[in-house]
Amino acid sequence: MTSTPPRTVAVVTLGCARNEVDSEELAGRLRADGWELVADPADADVALVNTCGFVEQAKKDSIDALLEAADLKDGSHRTQAVVAVGCLAERYGTELAEQLPEADAVLGFDSYAVMSDHLRGILAGNRPASHTPSDRRRLLPLTPLDRAATVDVDAIPGHSTHGAEGADGAGGTAYRSLLQERPWAPLKIASGCDRRCAFCAIPSFRGSFVSRRPTDILAEARWLAERGVRELLLVSENSTSYGKDLGDLALLEKLLPELAAVDGIEWVRVSYLQPAEIRPGLLEAMATTPGVVPYYDISFQHASGPLLRRMRRFGNTEGFLDLLARIRSATPHAGVRSNVIVGFPGETQAELGELELFLAMARLDAVGVFGYSDEDGTEGASLEPKIDPDEITDRVRRVTDLVEELTAQRAEERVGEQVTVLVEAVEGHDLVGRCAQQGPEVDGSTTIVWPREGRDRGAVPVVGDFVDAVVMASDGIDLVARPHG
Repeated sequence: MTSTPPRTVAVVTLGCARNEVDSEELAGRLRADGWELVADPADADVALVNTCGFVEQAKKDSIDALLEAADLKDGSHRTQAVVAVGCLAERYGTELAEQLPEADAVLGFDSYAVMSDHLRGILAGNRPASHTPSDRRRLLPLTPLDRAATVDVDAIPGHSTHGAEGADGAGGTAYRSLLQERPWAPLKIASGCDRRCAFCAIPSFRGSFVSRRPTDILAEARWLAERGVRELLLVSENSTSYGKDLGDLALLEKLLPELAAVDGIEWVRVSYLQPAEIRPGLLEAMATTPGVVPYYDISFQHASGPLLRRMRRFGNTEGFLDLLARIRSATPHAGVRSNVIVGFPGETQAELGELELFLAMARLDAVGVFGYSDEDGTEGASLEPKIDPDEITDRVRRVTDLVEELTAQRAEERVGEQVTVLVEAVEGHDLVGRCAQQGPEVDGSTTIVWPREGRDRGAVPVVGDFVDAVVMASDGIDLVARPHG
């Protein structure tokens, strides 16, 4: 009697690090239910595409990925089905299914807990009903403190506490199946957002803000460390709100020392900080806790006070510069990254000029520049006057050129600094990684030129090692260093 070979699935991830966590949790659930994970959709019975629905370009990239996977269903590859999940599927559901018949199913977040059943049904010829979108903020009480007793963690991607015995092949509880071999991993501490920024639709499809329990976060951190992860990237939609629904807004600063103390974890990196919510206690904890890197991912979005009010945000140039001064007073060599939006309805040339002046004074290490686009269901979509799309493109180019010049100058200022680098790749005689001031994937890299011979050469470090180095040059936002000591 021959056994039936396992069904195979490839998980394709678009978008942010939060989506990566969701993909790995889905992969863990599927592996626990007998699915074999493969990297190439062409080798999979099912291509599961975890889409992004954040901005227009991300939507296009997600649809392109779905169409590319659908093209594999031509009979010359193993692929039999393509399934859309993630933010784009949650946000548009039936509308996406109607416009993209190439997808065999469009499933929302509530399907994640039973994804295996859905995929087996699809392969058997049963097409499930497409997800019907709704405002997920209405699923939980308005008051944060009332949420803890009602939230269903299995309905929130990346929050599951159940895991699966031996799902990753290593025994014990598997929170996820790691889809990439690298010495860092994102760790979700919360989902959703209670802010009502006029340009952002995320709260409507990700829901109200929900913190994960510290015990669950710590357990997953230990699980990741056991699998060789050396750096934890804490992710959420708004990390500065962590704990408010658990009755303790200072919970993050209490959690950081415990995460940094996990055996095997060397670095803890905090991302997605809202400037209006950054408390002195959090700044102190980030600056003084050994193992928490001097890195501040702060979502400024703009610098003009009146424009920020129209965006339903808080702050201005003076306040933001004061915040940066306090950060650098505590951690002089801190790395700071941010994102800004240009072309928001009504943005004047004077307001754009104020943003440029702020960027020149802020000395940021990395900046993402986004052109405004109307998002369905947001307040910004109804605001006037609209900026002409061609003008927005020009403003993006103008600010991007400025940012590239300023961040290159900031990198050059680091020449002579002593840094510690996490090695992520060994390329010939060079070690490629990131120093503590550089976040994963988006903030540049540090290349250490390793001695080729002589007594200074020593044993060449490997991926996952930490190397002390001195910066000797820069190239854009990238750094070049030599071993120190």
